[in-house]
Amino acid sequence: MEAAIAQRVQYPSWVDCRKFEGKPLGSLRYSQRVKEDKRFRGLVALAHLQPDRRNDQWRSVSSEVSCSDNNSSALLEAGNVHPFDEDLILKRKAEEVKPYLNGRSMYLVGMMGSGKTTVGKLMSKVLGYSFFDCDTLIEQAMNGTSVAEIFEHHGESFFRGKETDALKKLSSMYQVVVSTGGGAVIRPINWKYMNKGVSIWLDVPLEALAHRIAAVGTDSRPLLHDESGDAYTVAFKRLSTIWDERGEAYTNANARVSLENIAVKLGYKDVSDLTPIEIAIEAFEQVQSFLEKEETMEIPDGDL
Repeated sequence: MEAAIAQRVQYPSWVDCRKFEGKPLGSLRYSQRVKEDKRFRGLVALAHLQPDRRNDQWRSVSSEVSCSDNNSSALLEAGNVHPFDEDLILKRKAEEVKPYLNGRSMYLVGMMGSGKTTVGKLMSKVLGYSFFDCDTLIEQAMNGTSVAEIFEHHGESFFRGKETDALKKLSSMYQVVVSTGGGAVIRPINWKYMNKGVSIWLDVPLEALAHRIAAVGTDSRPLLHDESGDAYTVAFKRLSTIWDERGEAYTNANARVSLENIAVKLGYKDVSDLTPIEIAIEAFEQVQSFLEKEETMEIPDGDL
């Protein structure tokens, strides 16, 4: 279901040319360069040096991008590092996290429209894992019947049962990244299955979710489709109700990826400025942090 918003989420424009109408070209180039430099320095902050507990050595996500704020501008000017090379940082981050995962699967949870499918596909690709979308698996099991149609003809309870069946099957697999439905967190049995891997909560502000959903329509959203009125207002109102019902359940996830925190870290005014790759990089950061803490807790005191 979340694939429908991929176009809206992916690669937003960094520069609104309408804001520069009538301005000299040099002013546009300078402003764009400033934004590029800020974005690059933010990505370096995301990909900061981290200790490798396995050999007690420090290593960087990428020697190509490990630099300080003081020399990032010089590198950009010299052309040694491309400011848009988010792919390289993402790949290096995946390489760091992969040994900690040791084949364990990852389950992305979050509200509808949070980008679980888009981010999950990026993460699975760089890890070399398989990707599964729970909603798609359910539709396939129902001979192509859409989620909206399943809700309409069979009800939400029936759908949730199929969702649990899908998670049960996925939990027996290794090296997979799974995008779950927004309501998967409300059944305790689903957490039993997801806890066989690592769960990741994509925490997106409700206002941003409402804007995303309003932009693409609510036809594929059975919990929103029946209401009438202004698309944003309807989406925000219903999302607020759903959040009240599920919000606490999302906190059970092993790792939290807050888009507001990423935006602050990168110096953005709005979470809509974030790219899926930047979100995926932060997801790997949070997963690694969780796994490092988990590994430390498993080491007997005498071995520390």
